[in-house]
Amino acid sequence: MKKLLALVMAVMMIACAMPAMAESTGDAYVFWYTFSDVYLSSVREALDSALETAGITYVDQDANATQTTQTDQISSAVASGASILIVNQCETGADGITQNIVDMASAAGIPLIFFNRSVSQEIVESYDNCVFVGTNYEEAGIMQGQMIGEYLVENYDAVDLNGDGVISYVMFKGDESNQEAIARTEYSVQYANEALVAAGHPELSFYDASNEAGYLVDQNGTWSNTASFEYMTTIMAQYNEANGNMVELVIANNDDMAYGAVMALQNGGYNLGDGESTTIPVFGVDATDTAKELIAAGQMTGTIAQDAEGMADAISTIASNMLSGAEMFENLNEAYVLEGDWKVAIPYSVYTGE
Repeated sequence: MKKLLALVMAVMMIACAMPAMAESTGDAYVFWYTFSDVYLSSVREALDSALETAGITYVDQDANATQTTQTDQISSAVASGASILIVNQCETGADGITQNIVDMASAAGIPLIFFNRSVSQEIVESYDNCVFVGTNYEEAGIMQGQMIGEYLVENYDAVDLNGDGVISYVMFKGDESNQEAIARTEYSVQYANEALVAAGHPELSFYDASNEAGYLVDQNGTWSNTASFEYMTTIMAQYNEANGNMVELVIANNDDMAYGAVMALQNGGYNLGDGESTTIPVFGVDATDTAKELIAAGQMTGTIAQDAEGMADAISTIASNMLSGAEMFENLNEAYVLEGDWKVAIPYSVYTGE
């Protein structure tokens, strides 16, 4: 009996020494612009795991790409006594909305982490318990453009299907107002053109001369494969090899839109990865599992890796520090780039499967 009592006491002492887990209602509220985004799904999976490892309970909330829904979700979380807010803001570049979120968090004394979708430095810095974890989004467009330029210079004659000396391309833009989409759309073409001109080739030519914008945008702003699939299918009915005006290059703001373009091309007999069909070079951003599989199969050409695990690691590390009262950037991976006290940038990298 004494031995049993001693064992029970020992178990109780161990239990008391263990850190207390938060209630299942969640200490951290994580607000996602949409669960349907493929890249963000990989971030969510990694972040859920990282928060669990850190002993932080959480609630994931889906705004379904609607800012009013997300704002209401945040307001309810503040009222319910959330310990920390982690926000993937729906509308980027909307300073009034960002400021409102910061003001709610600041008034309640709740730590706040914005992530992935860009927000204003000035507004983040207006609250000393606030930070942004993301990327230097211009880099994605620049690196994508450099990758495309290098590929075209090395494979120019093979890509120029009609032999007119000019590469015809289509650009799929994810969201008209999103800063990442704007930068990727601009810089990818700019840097590809710089490489082409330096090699003695003319600049890229948008397939539809009547389209002054030089891109096709997902009207729903969700960067989806549905939009690019429908666009590419429509394009190929008029712009094809039989007419001598086939689109010879596809540039997409993200891998899901690249995937949609590949599916449409495959329906037309292209990009089958069989060593016989013609492959139209398709480039994306994110290095999703689907994109990696397409690249390995010879059905897609390249992408820019956006580190989902790195973003999740940085967010969970900072959240742990904020909740424990430690210095905000303590134990942060040295590979991440600190910009003052307001931003942690996760680096991009080129992915071609090699």
